[in-house]
Amino acid sequence: MINSDIIGIDGAGIVIGARLQGIPVPERVAGIDLMEEVLKECSKQGFRPYFLGATEEIVQRAASVARNRYSGLSFAGVRNGYFTTSEERDIVEEINRSGADCLFIGMPTPRKENFLAAHAPHLNVPFLMGVGGSFDVLAGKVSRAPAPMQKLGLEWMHRLLQEPRRMFWRYASTNYAFAILLSRAMFANFAKSTKLALSSLVRGH
Repeated sequence: MINSDIIGIDGAGIVIGARLQGIPVPERVAGIDLMEEVLKECSKQGFRPYFLGATEEIVQRAASVARNRYSGLSFAGVRNGYFTTSEERDIVEEINRSGADCLFIGMPTPRKENFLAAHAPHLNVPFLMGVGGSFDVLAGKVSRAPAPMQKLGLEWMHRLLQEPRRMFWRYASTNYAFAILLSRAMFANFAKSTKLALSSLVRGH
């Protein structure tokens, strides 16, 4: 997989898990919020983004909303995410020809990660960011949770209520896997702490 310069924590569960492991995570940073901040900066600095992903209707609508929201924003390109592996090299060349200053990839996990792993070294774009379903939010297809729910880390519940069929199995499978990994890590830390404590006790005697 490609190495990332910045890894954002978009899930409340990851924040809680990190804190349980003693990792000082100040807060959750939603991908949609970070994307919109970058788009705002693009409009100020004259940088040109490229949107890649979602359906043609959604990605075009998302780009239109962004243009209206951020005065002066100009896109280098917009393309839907429905393409085959054999088309990927041509898409990379298309993005490079566009002169994009930043590329937002709105595709599900692990597809966006696989795309970046395969093509990031060949993309002449200074800033690359995977944004998952953020185009759906920007386009208005999916709404954000109310601010109180976001602060309580319950945005996942709001999303589940909007798309129960699609999100239930996704959350069920990924949350189960995460719970197993976190339990193993916590047990390993507990065992290590216990071993150190016993060693200190033995040395004390």
